[in-house]
Amino acid sequence: MPMTGESVRLARLFSDGQNAVVVAIDHGLYMGPLPGLIDPAEAVGRIGGADAILLTSGMAQHCKGAFSRRGAPAMIIRLNWASNYVSIWDYKHSHSVPMLSVDDAVAQGADVVLASLTLHNPDEAEDSGNVETFSAFVAEKRSLGIPLIGEVFPTGGDDARPEDLQEAVLVGCRIITELGADVIKTFYTGAGFEKVTAATPVPVLALGAKKTPREIDALNLAATAIGAGARGVVFGRNVVQAKAPERFLDALKQVVKAGMPPEKAAKEFGLS
Repeated sequence: MPMTGESVRLARLFSDGQNAVVVAIDHGLYMGPLPGLIDPAEAVGRIGGADAILLTSGMAQHCKGAFSRRGAPAMIIRLNWASNYVSIWDYKHSHSVPMLSVDDAVAQGADVVLASLTLHNPDEAEDSGNVETFSAFVAEKRSLGIPLIGEVFPTGGDDARPEDLQEAVLVGCRIITELGADVIKTFYTGAGFEKVTAATPVPVLALGAKKTPREIDALNLAATAIGAGARGVVFGRNVVQAKAPERFLDALKQVVKAGMPPEKAAKEFGLS
C-alpha cells in the first residue's frame, strides 16, 4: 500500500497494530450539558490515556491543553450536524448539514475527522442530500490526507427493534465504506455483528451508546464487540460518567487492547 497521509495517521490511531480506544465527549452538541461533561476541559483532563478523543470544533479551543503535549490523544473533530441525533426532541427525520470543512477542522488541530450518514429516511431526498454531504467530506479529506471516520447512526439509535438496527447497520456500513470512509463507528448489534465486520472492508469501531447499569456491563460490551471483529470502541458516557473515569479507561484499554477478560479487568481496577 502506498504511503499516504491517511495511512500514516491511521497507523497512529491503531498504534502497533493494536485496537483503538476512543472517548467521545461531543454529546453537548445534541443533548446539552450532561453529568461528567459539565466542564469539558476537566473531563478531557481525566481521559488523556485514550488513543483519541472525539469532540466538536467549538470545544476544541476549550480543551486544547490536552492535545498539546507529546504522546497526547489524537483529536477527532465532528464535521456535520444531523437532526436524528437530538433524541431529546424525538425527531423522525435525519437532515444533515455541514458544520465546518475538513480544512477548518485541520486548522483547529484535528488528526482525524468524523461525519455521520443516516439512510432509509422517510423522504428519499433526505438520503440523497445526506450522501451528497458525506461525499463532499470524502473529496476534501482525500486532498488533505486526513482519515475520515464514517458514523452509521440510524434514526432512533439503539431504541430500534434489534432486527431493524442490524439491517440498518449492516447495509449502512457497506454503503458508507463504498463512499470512501476509512473507519466506521457504529452500534454493536448483538449476534449479527460478525456479519457487519465481515462485510465491511475497513476497521469498525463499536460505540458504547447509553450508560450501562454497571461498569462491568460496559466492559462486557467492549469484549463482545472485539470478539465479533471490531477493531476498537468509541465510548462516551460509560467513560466520563464512571465513578473513576481514569480507572475505567485503564480497564477498558486492557480489555480492548490486551484481551483481558472483563471480570479480571474490573477486579484489577476496582470497578463495580
